[in-house]
Amino acid sequence: MDTKTDTTEQNTIEQNKQAVTAFIDALFTRGDLAAVDTWLAEDFVNHDPPLGLGADREGMRAAGAMFREAFPDWHSELDFLVGEGDLVVERFTASGTQRGEVMGVAGDGRTVVLQGINIFRIRGGRIVERWGRLDDLGLLRQLGLVPAPTPA
Repeated sequence: MDTKTDTTEQNTIEQNKQAVTAFIDALFTRGDLAAVDTWLAEDFVNHDPPLGLGADREGMRAAGAMFREAFPDWHSELDFLVGEGDLVVERFTASGTQRGEVMGVAGDGRTVVLQGINIFRIRGGRIVERWGRLDDLGLLRQLGLVPAPTPA
């Protein structure tokens, strides 16, 4: 076993994890839209863009802006983070107080919680791909756009 190779690979995985957490913190917790330019590669592809937004960097910037506008205190809490090779997987719980309109629903001070899982591929310290699964149905229910299921 080559200890130097193992250490180099481990350092790269840790750097990849740091890139993902820095990006999420900057864009979604602090509302820094410039995080898109810093952390997403020019050829970034979002395979599962949230809420029908674009699959490129500008779509991700629009998602950050939309959440920040509707939920000025929006923040993302990391539940766990795993790295392997050039992939980083995060499970998160995000929340915020709705103060502005989102998806046609006026802000009313309700707290909204969104859970999800993201998979990011990193190249050269920048995010080049994202796959994600968000609890969209839960979000729609909290906004009152979809009724909660009735007990049987």
